[in-house]
Amino acid sequence: MTTNPDDRRFWHPFSDMAAVRDELFTLARGEDVWLWDDAGERYLDATASLWYANVGHGRAEIADAVRAQLVQLDAYSTFGDTTNAPAETLAQRLAALAPVPDARVFLTTGGGDSIDTAAKLARQYWWTKGEPQRVQLLSRTNGYHGTHGFGTSIGGIEANRAGYGPLLEHTTLVPWDSLEALEQAILRVGPERIAAFFAEPVIGAGGVLPPPAGYLEGVAALCEEHGILFVVDAVICGFGRLGSWFGIERWGVEPDMITFAKGVTSGYLPLGGVVVSGAVAEPFWNEPGNFVRHGATYAGHPACCAAAHANLDVLEREGLIARGAELEGELAAVLTPLAEHPLVAGVRAGTGLLGAVELDAAALAAGVTTSAVALELRRRGVLVRPLGSAIAVSPPLTIQRPELDLIGTVARDALDAILAAAPAAAGRA
Repeated sequence: MTTNPDDRRFWHPFSDMAAVRDELFTLARGEDVWLWDDAGERYLDATASLWYANVGHGRAEIADAVRAQLVQLDAYSTFGDTTNAPAETLAQRLAALAPVPDARVFLTTGGGDSIDTAAKLARQYWWTKGEPQRVQLLSRTNGYHGTHGFGTSIGGIEANRAGYGPLLEHTTLVPWDSLEALEQAILRVGPERIAAFFAEPVIGAGGVLPPPAGYLEGVAALCEEHGILFVVDAVICGFGRLGSWFGIERWGVEPDMITFAKGVTSGYLPLGGVVVSGAVAEPFWNEPGNFVRHGATYAGHPACCAAAHANLDVLEREGLIARGAELEGELAAVLTPLAEHPLVAGVRAGTGLLGAVELDAAALAAGVTTSAVALELRRRGVLVRPLGSAIAVSPPLTIQRPELDLIGTVARDALDAILAAAPAAAGRA
């Protein structure tokens, strides 16, 4: 779609508007793993949009569930004692699925909302326990926790933190893959001052980085030893992406809180939340006066909750939750041969249905960009996501082997085209 830039008013998120305002890529419809632009060209959605279209596009049953709810009760605030049936039953359903003891569920409108909610609940929990000095929040380099105030402040992608001036105080970043560094940070800051530690099971936007063996189990042990709340950010990893409901189950860890969004509705409507353990919820639920002055206008939105119910029904009925684990080897088999390409430094895959192809440092130094590689794939009918020095792949859970093979074939063709245009960018023979 081309339009007069002076007539445009939509400010795109995560975009350089001076670069994108002249020429638009306009999507018009979707069906399962496929998307069509406004010119009728077809594309394989190899990223499930932003990691979230887990059940694929165009599910009539989800649209029907939303419509039915909208004509019955479109929306109403859930502040105070007001509620609605879809919100109540969704919270019950998610609490039963989560690996969190005696869980409660605080609903939000997305992943960024969920992170800020978890951060504030963690700090207020310690305040109710008579330890108001516990405000420090620990997180990891390369971690992505949304773009709200707390999420930006604890995020570990430096480019996402730059340009905003001073961020929130009392946050500490530790190397993403080192238990020793985490323990040293705990002792340096003082465990009596730390409220919570945040971690994604597999780091997503920071490069698709699976945890080292024993890392998450070690984190849980350190947090328990020092009385620190362990918050798992499952916004990307949940609802089948890693082969389980919240992703963290495959490591046998029971965190104090889990943030979720994206796959809970497969993106059909905005919804997120925080699963909170009974122990953390206890002072708020059982001790009068611990008022939580926090929440989104649309928290517990009945139509969004109806979309989530319908989406969870699809995930269960079609056995899609297990697909993240069932297909991880197949995706790795498709991507791994790309590591031999002269422009590629390596491939990360094999933990869930997501992976990354890392460009060689020499190619990057010579001016090759992941955005250029992603554009070459798009020209060939496959949509991937550029992430810093890598391109990410995370297709819908409904993808089949021929489509997985297509990702690998088109990726190689795109890399070959880039190499042919700039042979000096080859980092190795």
